[in-house]
Amino acid sequence: MSLSHRILRRAATAAVLAGALALGAAHAQPAPTGDAAKVKKALEQKFQGATVSNVAKTNYFGLYEAMIEDKLVYTDVTAKYVIVGSVYDTVTKTNLTEARMRKLNRVALDKLPMELAFKRVKGNGARKLIIFSDADCPFCHRLEDEMKAVDNVTIYTFLFPIDQLHPDAANKSKKIWCAPDKQKAWDDFFANGTVPDNAGDCGDPVEQTQALGATLRISATPTLVFEDGSLIPGALPSAQIEQELANAATEAKKLAATQNK
Repeated sequence: MSLSHRILRRAATAAVLAGALALGAAHAQPAPTGDAAKVKKALEQKFQGATVSNVAKTNYFGLYEAMIEDKLVYTDVTAKYVIVGSVYDTVTKTNLTEARMRKLNRVALDKLPMELAFKRVKGNGARKLIIFSDADCPFCHRLEDEMKAVDNVTIYTFLFPIDQLHPDAANKSKKIWCAPDKQKAWDDFFANGTVPDNAGDCGDPVEQTQALGATLRISATPTLVFEDGSLIPGALPSAQIEQELANAATEAKKLAATQNK
């Protein structure tokens, strides 16, 4: 298959996935009214062609927040000035911008094509964690070490090689996917670098997974997706993973209660 054909195929797959997934929009705010609607209109005029969403008044500085494409920015009511950066709460030591982005960019888990992932169950498997991982990513190796201390969780791994950084990762991912026991092949590779001895031509999901990652705006590995749909990139330490799993379970219950009203 030529490079142009692969690009077109991946673009088509991304378009299908975009239609199937309700990403941040699944939990998006209703259409803005009053001053928020004016701010949205002003931003759309100043950033023509860009998608402006989730415009709302914040509790700090009298500013409005808005998503412009995939960036959360802050502006005044006239949209004359725009601030790009993070707001920190010095009392709670919280990055408010990061926390807000996690809520706005939640993934609708029930829309994810889980057939493109392989499943690992640890302990009773009661909790759920989704990981986008690159076989040759050193931080993914670090995360696998941290996950050894996390129990009672079902892990869904999407093989997400980043070609620009790790040109051989896609080939390894395809061979791991085509192994009779994907979980064992994955664990063996991370333990000792063993790549399954097969052609990697069993109808692997790598291109579809890469298209899915693009749709979800995932640009780094590993990226973890928790039960409430929130995404966190990076090789988190096991203690933080445990905390995030607990937080996500609580938040998922709140979301379910809200949706059932």
